[in-house]
Amino acid sequence: MDQLVDLIARYGLLFVFANVLLEQGGLPIPALPTLVLAGALAADGKLSAPLVLAVAVAASVIADFPWFLAGRRFGYRALRAVCRVSVSPESCVRQTEGIFERYGLMSLALAKFIPGYSTVAPPLAGILRTPTATFLLYNTAGAAVWAGAAVAGGVLFHRQVDRLVAAFEHMGAWGLALLLLGLALYLLMRWARLVQFQRVLRMARISVEDLRRLLVEGHNPLILDVRTNLSYRFDPRTIPGAIRFHLNELDEKLAGIPTEQEIILYCT
Repeated sequence: MDQLVDLIARYGLLFVFANVLLEQGGLPIPALPTLVLAGALAADGKLSAPLVLAVAVAASVIADFPWFLAGRRFGYRALRAVCRVSVSPESCVRQTEGIFERYGLMSLALAKFIPGYSTVAPPLAGILRTPTATFLLYNTAGAAVWAGAAVAGGVLFHRQVDRLVAAFEHMGAWGLALLLLGLALYLLMRWARLVQFQRVLRMARISVEDLRRLLVEGHNPLILDVRTNLSYRFDPRTIPGAIRFHLNELDEKLAGIPTEQEIILYCT
């Protein structure tokens, strides 16, 4: 464990840059523990806190900017792609658009603190044709607040962090094994969540061909278009006969509908 701390102290800036770049790029590799540890090392005089903050912000912006450009170039296809690696894929698009609709570009300043939103916000900003300079301004500010809070936490609580690191050092190889086990469990939980979500989708989906067959055969299913306002604005096409309303109105709209009625939701 002490070798790991020495490694971070020696190559701390590069380590912070790589960790933040990979996490903000979409990989499930948490960067907050690294930033907190770097802040503690800065308090101990082994790293420079301003340089750690600058490197973390630069890595975050470098990771976010390609997704922003992808949103401009590919539209909702980019958003669907990034949602495949989201922390919460089942609510990725809807939650993101709901936050963006409510708070606009200001949401970018706090995006890093919202699970799943930090990776999804840049392509959505690109889809909405946000000016590049404006995106970079808000995105950089958000990255600075996020990374700054983590580094400041490490500086303020460096004694507690030092004691925790010392405890792992005392455990020797078992301490490193415990850290690796924790990371493996985190990745396993992410994978299991994604597999479960995909299984639910396979059970709940209806194909275009099956829906067309139902319509042609006169079964007249109730089709509800519950897409978000943003997605509808960019693609106003809908299924013939679909009723459009917000998902929050679901209980109200379904009141009085016979239970044997086939109901199909058309969402983002």
